[in-house]
Amino acid sequence: MLKPRIEKVVVNLNVGKSGEPLEKASVKKKARKTIRDFGLRKGESIACVVTLRKQAAIDFLKKVLPVVDNRISRSSFDRQGNFAFGIKEHIEIAGVKYDPDVGIFGMDVCVSVNRPGHRVKIRRKQKTHIGSKHLLMPDESVIFVKQTLGVEIV
Repeated sequence: MLKPRIEKVVVNLNVGKSGEPLEKASVKKKARKTIRDFGLRKGESIACVVTLRKQAAIDFLKKVLPVVDNRISRSSFDRQGNFAFGIKEHIEIAGVKYDPDVGIFGMDVCVSVNRPGHRVKIRRKQKTHIGSKHLLMPDESVIFVKQTLGVEIV
């Protein structure tokens, strides 16, 4: 129960406009306010979010981490041991080809790392306090990410 694991990977893809690129997305995010200079209206769909879990999350990370040279900044880790990084161009991912109809866009990748049993603290029904020894610290998360994914922490 003390061994850390990757709970989920959330990929936020911001296209900046509505239309065909967002039609294939599962969850769409809308603009919060109107920005005339960018041609955005409040409530217009401009981004999409995809959540990956279990083996799909690990496989995705193994494809995406070489884009950032298998390096993650130490400041990318938060107090709970989660980390995030960004990719400027999606075509840098291995196996992805440029499509002129879609264009080039960046994405944010957020990784949640925790221990089994952490769910009892965040579930809706019958929330329970978990001990301080069971909480994941950032240093433990750094060690886990280094060993599991072969990432260099800068």
